[in-house]
Amino acid sequence: MKRTLSSLCVVLLLVGFGLAQQPAAAPAAHAAASPAPSADAVWADLMAGNKRFIAGKPSSHALIPLRQKLAAGQNPNVIMLSCSDSRVSPEVIFDQSLGDLFVIRTAGNIADKVALGSMEYAVAHIHSPVLVVLGHSSCGAVKAACSGDKMPSANLTAVVDMINPAVAQAKTHAKAGDELVESAVKENVHQSAKDVLANSEIIRDAVKSGKLKVFEAEYSLDSGEVVRLTPGQN
Repeated sequence: MKRTLSSLCVVLLLVGFGLAQQPAAAPAAHAAASPAPSADAVWADLMAGNKRFIAGKPSSHALIPLRQKLAAGQNPNVIMLSCSDSRVSPEVIFDQSLGDLFVIRTAGNIADKVALGSMEYAVAHIHSPVLVVLGHSSCGAVKAACSGDKMPSANLTAVVDMINPAVAQAKTHAKAGDELVESAVKENVHQSAKDVLANSEIIRDAVKSGKLKVFEAEYSLDSGEVVRLTPGQN
C-alpha cells in the first residue's frame, strides 16, 4: 500500500512538473495602437499642465508602475530645448512625469552641436512630433551677453558668442537695461530655433515633411506662466 501511494505521488509530481513546463498560451493580439496626437494637441496638453502648475494643483503620478513600464522603452511626444537654470525645470512647470519629455538643457537654451545631436536622436529614433524651444525671463546667460563683458573662460565665451546675434537684434529696437535683456531673451529663443533648423538636416527635413512642429516659448520666473512666442515676435 505504501509503495502504491509513493508511486502515485511520484506520478503526480511528474505530471505537475510537466504541466509547469508547457509553454504559456500565446498572449492575445494587442489592440491597434491609438493614433499619435497632433502637434497642436500636444502643445495644448503642455499648456494645461502649465495652468495646473501655476495654480499649485499638479497631477498625481503613480511613479512606481510608470517607472517599471518605462524600463522597456520611451516614447515622449515632446523634445524640449530649455535653459539649465535651476528654476526652469520643464517637467515641473508643465506638470509632466517620467517619459513625457525628452529634455536638452543648456545655458541660454543654445543649440550647440551636442544639443543638436541629442535632438536629432529624438527626432530620428523616437519620432517625437513636437520640439519646444523654451527661454525664460531674466536669463543669466542672456544678461552676460547683453553686458558686453569679456568672459573668464573660452567655454563661457562660446555660450555668449551663440547669444550675441540675438542681443544685436534686440538692440535695434530696445533700450539698455531690463528692456534690452527681456527683448534679447525673446530674440534668443528665435535665434536658437533658427540655429536648430539651419544646422540640422535631420530636424529640418522632419519639419518640412510635417513630422515635427517647432514651438517657441518663454517662461516667466515670477508668474510661472509659459507664453508661446511667434517667430520674429519682440
